[in-house]
Amino acid sequence: MIGLDTNVLARYYVASADAPGKRQSLAAKQLIESGKRLLVSKTVVLELEWVLRGYYKSPLAEVQAVYAHLLSLPNVELEDRPAVELAVAALAQGFDFADALHHASYRQCASVATFDVRSFARRAQAASWKPRVDLLLKDSAP
Repeated sequence: MIGLDTNVLARYYVASADAPGKRQSLAAKQLIESGKRLLVSKTVVLELEWVLRGYYKSPLAEVQAVYAHLLSLPNVELEDRPAVELAVAALAQGFDFADALHHASYRQCASVATFDVRSFARRAQAASWKPRVDLLLKDSAP
């Protein structure tokens, strides 16, 4: 099994115009489509979303398409796949991907403690996420 770094996945999914980028894209394509058993860690999944949205400014629909494709590859195993699938579904519902992946990684817990009042706790509570999301301090600053 071969573990993939974020930059390999980024080169596979994002076209590059320069010569070194094109060579890297080709090498990534050959490896990912080789049929060899590949592993993608949860940290790489998380970083890939940041790279696509933060660095490449990819729209949400493109990020969702990348994850749909990655999840469909039969030779690619994802660390904690159920958590990744939950986070991808939450992304489609407008949740922050990192928050959703963190939450999904705690699915064996009774609750998740946070100070994040606005963007995470309220939305997760409104969606009745399990485990529940508890504010550590009710008067936390935004």
